[in-house]
Amino acid sequence: MKNLPELKLGIVAVSRDCFPMSLSEGRRKAVVAEYSKKGTIYECPVVIESEVDMQKALKDIENAKCNALVVYLGNFGPETPETLIAKYFDGPVMVVAAAEETGDNLIQGRGDAYCGMLNASYNLKLRNVKAYIPEYPVGDAGDIANMIEEFVPVAKAIIGLNNLKIISFGPRPQDFLACNAPIKQLYNLGVEIEENSELDLFEAFNKHAGDERIPTVVQSMEAELSTGNMKPEILPKLAQYEITLLDWIEEHKGSREYVAIASKCWPAFQTQFGFVPCYVNSRLTAMGIPVSCEVDIYGALSEFIGTVVSNDTVTLLDINNTVPADMYESEIKGKYDYTLKDTFMGFHCGNTAAGKLSFCSMKYQLIMARSLPEEVTQGTLEGDIIPGDITFFRLQSTADAKLRGYIAHGEVLPVATRSFGGIGVFAIPEMGRFYRHVLIEGNYPHHGAVAFGHFGKALYEVFKYIGVEVEEIGFNQPKSMLYKTENPFE
Repeated sequence: MKNLPELKLGIVAVSRDCFPMSLSEGRRKAVVAEYSKKGTIYECPVVIESEVDMQKALKDIENAKCNALVVYLGNFGPETPETLIAKYFDGPVMVVAAAEETGDNLIQGRGDAYCGMLNASYNLKLRNVKAYIPEYPVGDAGDIANMIEEFVPVAKAIIGLNNLKIISFGPRPQDFLACNAPIKQLYNLGVEIEENSELDLFEAFNKHAGDERIPTVVQSMEAELSTGNMKPEILPKLAQYEITLLDWIEEHKGSREYVAIASKCWPAFQTQFGFVPCYVNSRLTAMGIPVSCEVDIYGALSEFIGTVVSNDTVTLLDINNTVPADMYESEIKGKYDYTLKDTFMGFHCGNTAAGKLSFCSMKYQLIMARSLPEEVTQGTLEGDIIPGDITFFRLQSTADAKLRGYIAHGEVLPVATRSFGGIGVFAIPEMGRFYRHVLIEGNYPHHGAVAFGHFGKALYEVFKYIGVEVEEIGFNQPKSMLYKTENPFE
């Protein structure tokens, strides 16, 4: 996959001047040795005791081209310098602290970092400095190495957002305020937005007629679709469209390194372009360039975060329809530990990548073909979504530009959908209550991003780091935990 940040991680130790510097230095070396079993990390040789040390360390880290930093309290640590380096470092920062190693060395070998971590967090807040602090941020070398490993996807997501441009082609379809996107929060996150007309895209597409690269892209599509290539006659147009989008990205990303697209797909798209863009959207998403449909800007943003955190292809689906009771009784009940209300079908016309489908066929879009000639609705990728663990999530700005999000772990069940589109039978524990008291109560749109695996812990930390208030991060609460709006008199 391309379009993803590459992490250059660094670690710097801090030391309070009334503690032995060698304590922090030795503990830092032990952490680096442990983390080196998992990945690569740059070890800053400067131990920070003072503001002057902080400047030296910052210069050293910048020269090493680090874009994420671990500030390690090997002992109590100096409150001002350790928070200033977090302030001036241009990238995500994690702050962690050392545990004591042995009961046989609690005089000269006691570092008091447990205490120092409290002062560090207090000073970060005083200075309005963001930092990632793990759930339990104190440990030995092995523990800290594990914490750094968990910091990696969070750091990559923050770096990605700070260098992201969302390219949209609109306006949104009529009667589709569900994808309304107040862009103020994008700027607050450091994300750029380029909003274009559908006509601009159409012009660019027409200029790519006869492009010499089309046959090569057609061959790639044929290989991917194999026996699922039900509409081979439309492949040249789809290839032309794919090339158009990729060229647009290169010509328009400007100073930004990463791109996501929020694209138009109806109502006039199919009649003017002569196809639907679903399959092409799926191919770009599999490349690491998320493409949301229906000009869903925050859907594209969510997909990008999920792609970076999971390092894998994601998709965007409608939280669409219920599982019929007879289907639940015959294929789910007694086989899986879910109630009927825990299940639903996630669906979209055909934007889920082929690699995330159990089987696929590229054909026409049934819903559109109900009111349009079938030949202009070709280009959708259909199939049942692969079973396995998933994370359903979304980051959204409300109408008053307040940032909020939700995250839920669940799975796609190995149950045939008997339906059309890119679709799967999903199960999320307590989905019925989550649907009512988070999704409906929170006024979320019907689109949700899907990452293939359980990534809720990292996504939750990303949401917190970028400024979503914890009370605005919804999740599927267990029965024992009432939602604020839930009626206690069942």
